[in-house]
Amino acid sequence: MRQIFLDTETTGLSPESGDRVIEIGCVEMVNRRLTGHNLHLYLNPERKNSEDAVRIHGLTDEFLADKPVFAAVAAEFMAYIAGADVVIHNAAFDVGFLNAELRRVGAPPFAQQVASVTDSLLMAREMFPGKANSLDALCKRLEVDNSNRALHGALLDAGLLAEVYIRLTRGQKTLVIDAGEESSGGPQLEVAAIDFSAFTLPVLDASPEEQAAHEAVLKDLDKSSGGKTLWRNLVA
Repeated sequence: MRQIFLDTETTGLSPESGDRVIEIGCVEMVNRRLTGHNLHLYLNPERKNSEDAVRIHGLTDEFLADKPVFAAVAAEFMAYIAGADVVIHNAAFDVGFLNAELRRVGAPPFAQQVASVTDSLLMAREMFPGKANSLDALCKRLEVDNSNRALHGALLDAGLLAEVYIRLTRGQKTLVIDAGEESSGGPQLEVAAIDFSAFTLPVLDASPEEQAAHEAVLKDLDKSSGGKTLWRNLVA
């Protein structure tokens, strides 16, 4: 499975108001392994940055002045993302901006060019309801090193997102492995079935001292709950 972890930086918050994409960072993963085949683009937005945006990403108008416009790299970008499963943190924001850029060059919307779009922010909210789920918060919670993130950067953030995603999805839902699954290669270990009926398990009775200690704990619990302990009601 080919996955692309994507992030953008922009001149502001609203593509409807004319804000533009100024940086695109994409990190590729195939079968949950980073390939190093990444895409990183700086773009001339053909307009000024907002001061608030510059404080976040540090990309000044002067730095971006000699960078290509989106139309010049659109074909490269679309070829790179084609057919991939794309993971984006707060996908609605980035996809909204990318759709605006694609519309300007007469290209199909983003979602029509990829296999799927997964919003890792929605995933995190389901896993950690009521908690902060920004990329920084997830890095801290999942022990992903983001010490180099003094400013937002699309490629840096896409790389951090890839690491966060691996940790979000690494849990195994069952201890039973389907025997019908394809082997990942290498020698297979065959384990002989064990007949547990051949074993006699010893039964150890509690000593009088242990029974007395247990009863004392139960009395304390009964007292602290005001006589509402279920085992007393069942015995009665």
